[in-house]
Amino acid sequence: MKGFEKNSFDVIICSNSFHHYPNSQNFFYTSRFTVALHIFTCVDTFKDEHKVTSDFLAASINTSPVIIRKIFTQLKNAGLINVIRGTGGIELTRDLKDITFYDVYQALEPLEDGDLFRFHESPNPEYHVGRNIHLLLDDKLKSIQEAMESEMKKIHS
Repeated sequence: MKGFEKNSFDVIICSNSFHHYPNSQNFFYTSRFTVALHIFTCVDTFKDEHKVTSDFLAASINTSPVIIRKIFTQLKNAGLINVIRGTGGIELTRDLKDITFYDVYQALEPLEDGDLFRFHESPNPEYHVGRNIHLLLDDKLKSIQEAMESEMKKIHS
């Protein structure tokens, strides 16, 4: 397919939903990030051939146009796209090579208190692991987040 080269995204969307697991707080999986990468790939691939609308993208991603429009709103608020009223589609505000994965991630996955990993509340201090879990994991989790964000800043859409 035109525009899909070795360095393009290979995106497979299996789920376009928000999963909340019972008895957990703020533990979730979302595919908004990969859907947004799919959107950017379609814009780059089809910009000269088609209007890239929510309906067009929904068909490619196999989801609802409503979900696509919600993502459009987040990307627009972050200054990454312009939405053309009616059935005009979208356009990028800058060259795709100037948009990093980190830009997209920040637009779609705002972090609570800046932390990627949110600890379960109130580990039991009566137990050895509960009392020491933050000492064991906090620095490691912060290092993982910093490494991920650093790599995302290097990868351009």
